[in-house]
Amino acid sequence: MRLLSFLNKGKETWGVVLGDGVVDLGSKLSHATLQDFIASPDFEKRDGIVAGHAPDLKLADVKYLPVIPRPEKIVCAVRNYLDHHNEAVAFGMQREITAFPPIFLRVWRSQVGHDAPVVRPKVSTHLDWEGELAVIIGKGGRHISEADAMNHVAGYSIYNDVSVRDYQRHAQQIAAGKNFVGTGPFGPWMVTTDELPDPTKLKLETRVNGNVVQKSDTSFLIFSIPRLINYASEIFDLVPGDVIATGTPAGVGFTRKPPMFLVPGDVVEVEVEKIGVLRNPVIDEAAQ
Repeated sequence: MRLLSFLNKGKETWGVVLGDGVVDLGSKLSHATLQDFIASPDFEKRDGIVAGHAPDLKLADVKYLPVIPRPEKIVCAVRNYLDHHNEAVAFGMQREITAFPPIFLRVWRSQVGHDAPVVRPKVSTHLDWEGELAVIIGKGGRHISEADAMNHVAGYSIYNDVSVRDYQRHAQQIAAGKNFVGTGPFGPWMVTTDELPDPTKLKLETRVNGNVVQKSDTSFLIFSIPRLINYASEIFDLVPGDVIATGTPAGVGFTRKPPMFLVPGDVVEVEVEKIGVLRNPVIDEAAQ
């Protein structure tokens, strides 16, 4: 099942994709948001709930919101593909593969939905792409074992952890370059685990203006999805709707010679097998 958040006549809602249409479940159920639905017992009854409903609007007419518009936490893995780690080291960064997953937090206000513009900030021209598989937590918990971790997943989506590289390097902590407004594309929808039971060998491709810049698959993760969930849950109380962005493969812009950064007019697409394509144009902050 593909579940999404969107605007219907200017009102925030959520629903399910059926063919080329969308059922507005937010207007039919008591759950105000997709996050609320995931957290409820009704999530396990979703097939029966959706049965019998006809689409309320066409998918082509939807204005997408981030899949989870206001997650409590967006936990992002750093250099979690070996090839990306190696390209960073080759670029001259002093980095080692650690015993524990390096992570940082992204704020929900940095997010945008599918087809919404990525915003190049006034203070930088070093805007870079990072296509990623996103994991959406369905069942919360603390100290979740790796063996039980996948039972806590509601589904999967696509994230583009767009980075402002010069701000990322202002200090050892990289979060400054990862939280600018309009730099967290998330979508277009989530695919539930019953339709995507094995996320370990999904092809991932990022394109800028149709040109492939990243091409890999999720079998190359250094720290697995269960390990990321396990480690995050040692630190945080994970709750339904939390998002884990699992890291990006090689092919980012800052390591290229010469460096390649996003400029207004560019279109970035991140495609993950069995999920879909997350597409976003780039604009200047001054153009808003």
